[in-house]
Amino acid sequence: MKNILNFLCVFISIFVFSQTKSVKKLPVKNASKSIIKKVPSEDKPNPDLVIVHQELPVLIPKKVNGKFGYTNQNGKFIIKPEYHIAVFFYEDCNLLNSPNQKVRKFGTNEFATVEKDMISYRVDKTGKRVYQFKDSDLGKCKFEEYKQQLYQAYVLNGFYGVIEKAKFVNAADYRDYKIYPQYQYLYIMEGDDTANPMIVVSHNDRFGVIDVNNKVIIPFEYSNIKRNFSWKLGRMFEVTKDGQNYYYIDVRNKTY
Repeated sequence: MKNILNFLCVFISIFVFSQTKSVKKLPVKNASKSIIKKVPSEDKPNPDLVIVHQELPVLIPKKVNGKFGYTNQNGKFIIKPEYHIAVFFYEDCNLLNSPNQKVRKFGTNEFATVEKDMISYRVDKTGKRVYQFKDSDLGKCKFEEYKQQLYQAYVLNGFYGVIEKAKFVNAADYRDYKIYPQYQYLYIMEGDDTANPMIVVSHNDRFGVIDVNNKVIIPFEYSNIKRNFSWKLGRMFEVTKDGQNYYYIDVRNKTY
């Protein structure tokens, strides 16, 4: 009996052992992994920065309730009016030549200078303040060679006209004048095109703009037109009809 029990125990052990041995792990094939490269996201253009007229700035300073902001060419505010001063987006040569290399990028024409609470900043086209001015950051401007103006104002008998300096000889000969003196006031605006400058003039106590051929560009309907760098920087004129509220217009006399 004992022999039979011993035999059964040995048989059962061999059977169990053989079953465990028969279970094999199948080899797992290495599946080829597809590598997905992340493509850097490109900055999408702001659909609000519409361009109606190519020669105009995409953002234009505008004053509302005593505060300046920036509108697009359709008149929509992109940067809310909160500043005491806001000028066109333009290069700041003091920052471009800064001894601090990290801030030089803020001197490009991608940024504009604004002032709030007596503190000056550079803002980007979303209105974000990206830099606060520090005296220690300001470098010396490298001025470009001055473009000699071809024309200048000339006063005769209390009236203003225009002469071409290189050709003007005889004040008594009307043919020597580019525009014979006939205006109460005349100022040749600073600009890059010296052959075709814009000229602010006054006639019958109202201001307008003419070209060197005496063609009226802006009609005589304003009480004042500022003689500043608005034409050079933005190809626009800063005007007022009531002597207090100034705003910008373009050569088409469109208000912004």
